[in-house]
Amino acid sequence: MGHNLNYNERTGRYSFFSVKEKAWHNLGQVVTDYPTSQEAIKHAGLDYEVVKSPLFTNGTKTLQATTDLNTDEPLTVPNYFANVRSDNNTVLGVVGKDYHIVQNRDAFAFFDAIVGGENGILYETAGALGNGERIFITAKLPDYIRVGNGDDVTEKYIFLTTSHDGSGSITAAFTPVRIVCQNTLNASLKNMTNVVRIKHTSGANQRLENAHKVMGLANTLSNQLENIFNEWATVRIKDDEVKKLIQLALCPNKETYDLLKKGAEDELSTVFKNMVEDAFAYAMVNDTQQMNTTKGTLFGAYNAVTGYYQNVRKYKNEEVKLQSIVMGGTAQTRAQKAFELCSGFAKSDSGIFLLN
Repeated sequence: MGHNLNYNERTGRYSFFSVKEKAWHNLGQVVTDYPTSQEAIKHAGLDYEVVKSPLFTNGTKTLQATTDLNTDEPLTVPNYFANVRSDNNTVLGVVGKDYHIVQNRDAFAFFDAIVGGENGILYETAGALGNGERIFITAKLPDYIRVGNGDDVTEKYIFLTTSHDGSGSITAAFTPVRIVCQNTLNASLKNMTNVVRIKHTSGANQRLENAHKVMGLANTLSNQLENIFNEWATVRIKDDEVKKLIQLALCPNKETYDLLKKGAEDELSTVFKNMVEDAFAYAMVNDTQQMNTTKGTLFGAYNAVTGYYQNVRKYKNEEVKLQSIVMGGTAQTRAQKAFELCSGFAKSDSGIFLLN
């Protein structure tokens, strides 16, 4: 499985760090203590600037001053610039004139502002992908979501990624992670979101500074999730209903849904049936599904879906997995579907997942 981590030939190190545990194919730097933002930038190899440089193209320029003379002087490309990494002169991408660079240090400043300084947030991983055109940071908030008697603990993270190649917006997401199995429990409530996206325009820095106010929703969201997860841990569910939840949550299209609706499971694709069986096996036999909070409970059923994408499903590389689980990809949308189904099940007098 590929990793796509940036390798800095100048330093001879991969641009990645993590606290205590190696990740991404045992590459990068491992530190024993949570670093400050200044330390994290250096550990992750993100201590470089990005600058906008004019673009030129080969061509013939005509001089009209006194005589019509041709020159091989390069022609300037109007309204477009190259984003260049200052430490090694690598071109990271081509952007328009209104594109505003958000330096790596500004991304860390966003985190430091969330809870009022470096003592309140714990930088756990950070790194750069490709040539350094995309960076990512995960930071842990100081409190937890506790389910049951407190043994089933979910840590609260904020994940941020930004690009220097013009390919996407700055994205910050609230991401609860269940410690016992490292499931990323991406779930948002009605009229709330766990994601903030900021465009790379002239006001991007200001919006980045203010984004932590929006991410204050993370505290409200986590409090409500704690109440919901604790309720789900008391709701009993049968094995066949767990399988039904998995089918509905993993359903990839209307054709598959229609087959499920009419009970024509024999006509389902082999790929889909294998996915369902793998997720159902995880739900039934994985050690994390045998706890008081998960065995035979609605909370365990929800974890069957998130756990499948986090711990069972195979991905082309770690970047694809990151995209799927955290950045609005398939795993995140399926987890949200499972969340909605479980919410309906908990409120249903009949205690079944309804096909509508």
